[in-house]
Amino acid sequence: MSTLSPTLELACELIRRPSVTPLDEGCQELMMRRLEACGFAVEPMRIAEVDNFWARRGGEGPVLCFAGHTDVVPTGPEAKWQLSPFEAQIDADGMLRGRGAADMKGSLASMIIAVERFVANHPNHKGAIAFLITSDEEGPAEHGTKAVVERLRARGERLDWCIVGEPSSTERLGDVVKNGRRGSLGAVLTVRGKQGHVAYPHLARNPIHLAAPALAELAAEHWDDGNAFFPPTSFQISNINGGTGATNVIPGELQVVFNFRFSTESTEDGLKQRVAAILDRHGLDWSIDWSLSGLPFLTQPGELLDAVAASIREITGHDTTPSTSGGTSDGRFIATLGTQVVELGPVNATIHQIDERVLASDLDLLTEVYYQTLVKLLAA
Repeated sequence: MSTLSPTLELACELIRRPSVTPLDEGCQELMMRRLEACGFAVEPMRIAEVDNFWARRGGEGPVLCFAGHTDVVPTGPEAKWQLSPFEAQIDADGMLRGRGAADMKGSLASMIIAVERFVANHPNHKGAIAFLITSDEEGPAEHGTKAVVERLRARGERLDWCIVGEPSSTERLGDVVKNGRRGSLGAVLTVRGKQGHVAYPHLARNPIHLAAPALAELAAEHWDDGNAFFPPTSFQISNINGGTGATNVIPGELQVVFNFRFSTESTEDGLKQRVAAILDRHGLDWSIDWSLSGLPFLTQPGELLDAVAASIREITGHDTTPSTSGGTSDGRFIATLGTQVVELGPVNATIHQIDERVLASDLDLLTEVYYQTLVKLLAA
């Protein structure tokens, strides 16, 4: 096999560490050593069982932060993988295989190599470069980026621009970047009735029957029209549970789990109020436990998005399309600092799947895109 590029060498070294959430398995220690070697002040932040770190190099002026996670999702049945998930092998088709190749150890390697080269070529660069890395992005996300951001906020750290290494590309490297994400608002709705015998329904109140018209109205409701950056807000029921397991018992309670993915045209409080109004209109005895996973955020065209788009065009020869589609990411926490946030990483076709893989040469291209973005924003 030919000699691997520095990016691929580091990506393989990271993939070979089985860092299933919330484990880090030494990935961050490896990254921190390399950053310290090129002049970063590194601050490990272990919060509860989660390893995080914050690193910074530079002085006053704008701060460009690279953000990401060292944790990966479980492999699933390892026997179903063509190649072992933690061996990090490049196959005959030039694909780097292994858990985390796309999501997102490949991006982490590209970030580190790009920054090392930029610092070597521009030791007196403008502003500052930072890293915010966690091992709890794929899990509950309570003690990872969210908690680190609160510490940074409390001490007034400046973050002007942030590139999150999430696998944003769809067909080829850089064809899509995420410049925002929808908000995620989850809920567990409890509707109370009265348990009884199915042969005597007049002595009971079936919460399933009572809730059905309200659920149908919620599912049919038009929440907003979206806007130029976001699709309309969506409402989806993900689970309904009621009953004792017996066929002859009317249940006394129904639980319904649902989720909003909402645009900037709706608000958390507004959605809650509209749900309550529909439930009350149907005369239900109800309660809800709400859970906000993240507010919607949007990075308008500006310095960061322009620099990223221009770098993608220079390196790949193609234009990029900004998008707010998909699920949530840690960008939602970083955006609360008033930071411009863009997600840029490799093709996401196999993330979380058995045989996760990414075109090895794409990681070298990604390194170049990160490097050129650094040059455009911080070269002296």
